[in-house]
Amino acid sequence: MAGASGAELVRLQCYEGLDEARALYEWNYKKQLLRIQADDDAWGDIFSEEFLLERPLLKAIRSDAPTVLLIDEIDKADVEVEGLLLEILSDYQVTIPELGTIAAVRKPYVVLTSNATRELSEALKRRCLYLHLGYPTPERERDIVLTRVPGLSGNLAEQLARTVATLRSLELKKSPSIAETIDWGQTLLALGREELNEDTIGETLGVVLKHHSDHGRAVKELGLS
Repeated sequence: MAGASGAELVRLQCYEGLDEARALYEWNYKKQLLRIQADDDAWGDIFSEEFLLERPLLKAIRSDAPTVLLIDEIDKADVEVEGLLLEILSDYQVTIPELGTIAAVRKPYVVLTSNATRELSEALKRRCLYLHLGYPTPERERDIVLTRVPGLSGNLAEQLARTVATLRSLELKKSPSIAETIDWGQTLLALGREELNEDTIGETLGVVLKHHSDHGRAVKELGLS
């Protein structure tokens, strides 16, 4: 979206333990301390723009250029992080106690992604448009692999896509993602393989299946020795 529109991409990668200081803003405590040591009367000045460190959410809100804010894998963040997003998604503004409310200079396009590892709050979902992206067809995935793995033959990419589609039809603990299909293609290219035969699948299956139970089920269902 950012590439197509010529907008700047600002990304917030979510993870367990992400907090306001990493998502929204924090103060430059070292610089504040130096100012206080240099001037005992500087207490009133240390909570100003000079000492403010922008994080992705604040950066996107304050940008005066077209911006796409990607909040990636929101389900990996703690529930408290969702609370930070409510004001942004509702009013396109953030509140910093020491500075007041900062409204968006230019409203960013906001995209949230989730792998559904946990349920998101109703308050957050109410502020979003929902779009489910399933796995692509084997033909589409073949085209994706060929785009991302230059040098891989079309025949091998097709074998790869159809094998991954078969794996996804099994009752696995973790089905292969598109990124793992691409990783598999890169692995086969690096190994100089030209065909996805039984031996090659057996030797490289660990690229796409990361659980022992999934590996065993795939070996059985695919008839690998």
